[in-house]
Amino acid sequence: MRSVEAPIEKGFLVGVELKGKRHLWQVEDSLEELAQLARTAGIEVLGSTIQRFDSPNPATYIGSGKVEEVQTWKSELGYDVLIFDDELLPRQQRNLEQELDVKVLDRTALILDIFASHASTKEGSLQVELAQYEYRLPRLTRMWTHLSRQAVGGVGLRGPGETQLESDRREIGRRIADLKSQLEQVRVHRRQYRSRRKKASIPVVAIVGYTNAGKSTLLNALAGADVLVEDKLFATLDPTTKRVVLPEGKAALFTDTVGFIHKLPTQLVAAFRATLEEINDAELLLHVVDISHPNAREQSVTVEQVLRELGAQDKPMITALNKVDLLEAERLQGSEKGSELVSAGAIDLQECMTEMMREYPNCVAISAAKQIGLEALLERVQALLEEELVRVVVLLPYSSDGLLGLLHQRGVVEHEEYSESGVRVEGKVPHTLAHQFARYLVK
Repeated sequence: MRSVEAPIEKGFLVGVELKGKRHLWQVEDSLEELAQLARTAGIEVLGSTIQRFDSPNPATYIGSGKVEEVQTWKSELGYDVLIFDDELLPRQQRNLEQELDVKVLDRTALILDIFASHASTKEGSLQVELAQYEYRLPRLTRMWTHLSRQAVGGVGLRGPGETQLESDRREIGRRIADLKSQLEQVRVHRRQYRSRRKKASIPVVAIVGYTNAGKSTLLNALAGADVLVEDKLFATLDPTTKRVVLPEGKAALFTDTVGFIHKLPTQLVAAFRATLEEINDAELLLHVVDISHPNAREQSVTVEQVLRELGAQDKPMITALNKVDLLEAERLQGSEKGSELVSAGAIDLQECMTEMMREYPNCVAISAAKQIGLEALLERVQALLEEELVRVVVLLPYSSDGLLGLLHQRGVVEHEEYSESGVRVEGKVPHTLAHQFARYLVK
């Protein structure tokens, strides 16, 4: 028997811009990203519309005239999913579904759906399930609208419906509590893992960035890893940590974290706290920016905003301007048509890169896919990690040869002198290791 595939859903997008308010993203750019999210979720996008107003309609989010327009587009295009670029209130979503007789989603629901389809580990699945339940709980009444259609006023049905609704709410509440308990066990396990990692004294570099910026490709290139790489938003969710050897032979752990996105749902920030703790525990952040993207500047600022929400804005950071090979290809393609016909897109991207290199002095231009600039990037990582070292002068007895080896492996030895009482060493060690040398400090 052949399996029957579910029909592809057809979607129509709605974007909104509030007048008189400064926005980092242009509504058109945000809507284009929403279209990419929809395609990632398997939805065929048939069209879109934009409304600009002073404040949202409390009942339907968009105005009555726009609701009528969207209804007309449904008749003409035959879409079956209406997708909003902002998060809707439960009553707005319910009212729109009743009025338009079509499934209504918002950006949050769409992102949660993508996360659910991409979660591959137990931890990832738990985090997504928790976020979905917390999002759906206040919207639970939508599942019971069929009761009111069976009889006017719900006579004879109101009681059982309410009882079932409350029963479902209690069941979801219990499931949320259970998921939080399981995730707390994951957090404990991660804390133990990070504690062992600190004792091993290998520095951690957290790779952060906008979704699809090339973080996984970079980790593969640096460590010879086989992390999934796809030209899709949120292709990988679960953190992957790989050992990378730096230019002078010392090792560091590079962790690929979940990608950020414009209007990241608050449920996901909370649910993925266990994963994002990797960022707070890292000695160094490596911010990967897709410099070939038209919204590279906006994406970069969005990542910084999320890092501030996580309390990681003060960590030392290197910015890797990725995909410079695509930037060069754009420039060459334009120059072939004559200098007077160089494409505006190529000029804009070059200007964006120049501006970002001014704004982020600690940045390196790379191409992870073509393995361009990776040696310079690792040298910058090594230099910045060494800046975080603590200067020490110690007299190590010969019985503590393990500490001497550790200092050579993880620190920088500037001078070494042997005597009858031990080895006098001048150098630098990571601040996480300084306490192990405290008793041998030379005053």
